[in-house]
Amino acid sequence: MPFTLPPPGRPPVTFKGRLHDARTATAIGRWLGLAIVVCFATGVLSHCLQHPPHWLADRLPSRPYWGYRVTQGLHVASGTAAIPLLLAKLWTVYPRLFAWPPVRSPRHALERLSVAVLVAAGVFQLITGFLNTYQWYPWPFSFVPVHYAVAWLLLGALLLHLAVQWPRIRAHWSRRSEGTLALPAADGPDRRQLLTAVAAGVGAVTLTTVGQSVTALAPFELFAPRSPEHGLQGLPVNRTAAAAHVTEASLTGWRLTVDGPRPYLLTLAELSAMAQYEVTLPIACVEGWSKSAHWSGVRVRDLLERAGAGPRAGARVVSLEAAGAYRVMEMGREYAQDPLTLLALRLGGEPLSLDHGYPARIIAPNRPGVLQTKWVGRLEVA
Repeated sequence: MPFTLPPPGRPPVTFKGRLHDARTATAIGRWLGLAIVVCFATGVLSHCLQHPPHWLADRLPSRPYWGYRVTQGLHVASGTAAIPLLLAKLWTVYPRLFAWPPVRSPRHALERLSVAVLVAAGVFQLITGFLNTYQWYPWPFSFVPVHYAVAWLLLGALLLHLAVQWPRIRAHWSRRSEGTLALPAADGPDRRQLLTAVAAGVGAVTLTTVGQSVTALAPFELFAPRSPEHGLQGLPVNRTAAAAHVTEASLTGWRLTVDGPRPYLLTLAELSAMAQYEVTLPIACVEGWSKSAHWSGVRVRDLLERAGAGPRAGARVVSLEAAGAYRVMEMGREYAQDPLTLLALRLGGEPLSLDHGYPARIIAPNRPGVLQTKWVGRLEVA
């Protein structure tokens, strides 16, 4: 059959499917908006903990000790839950992409622009964030700064979209809202079934992945990128000694350098002879997995005090790894002076394995895993 153009003034494509309506879009949009807001807030917090501005570095709290474990777990869980929600939302509204004419007024142009930016930023954030949980980076840019910047773009696009769409959202906010009551009553049961199915899908995705962060749900962890139950000395390893180019041979004659008003060197035997403290703290990584472990070692504040540091001193930690974004780590005074912050020598009652940072590593409360520096070679008073 030959192709014929539609009559003038008619849309090029028509949709007869039901439930592509404002009430369905509003109901799913509320859930998606909540997931995005939680993901954004916890993501900004995570970024500030990893890359604190100078004025904030000494004010970041070290307690509660489990804080980062909870917030980063929420970040990854809400981002994962947002994926099926975004797909459901796009299914609901995609017929509007074929609205005719494409632009009817300046307000309509602003609406379409806000939607385009919102969808593009949302898809970008969820895809790159999801791939980050697998530590797979098939792109040429640095993940952290770009992901952080686009998060603000996404928030701005969301706020603009809410402002433009607010009259429609308000009219379809509940079952008894004016706009909802104007829709065909026969669609109500099907709409409720659709929303129930979406909620069940989101719940299933969350339940089968969040076990990497929530120990109680570990038995349901079927599709999580990482299982905290597997790893050397009972703890997973993100960056291995081989990846950091640290070998047993390179550690021959290792000494810890502590630099300050009264600098000194310590061998591993001398460190082991100092007062040892034991703590149970989690390793919580940006990919969302976390697990508590039993650590023992020397308190960082004791090492700094011996070097002549005052009671409000921070620390600068330098790793022996050859290169890496977190080879040098700045530790604000709240962390450096916390009695739970250790230069750990043992994990689970055994000496650290090479992949876990032998001969010494940092373990501190409420701290991203990338800042729990391994293979420490130098500790400086800051």
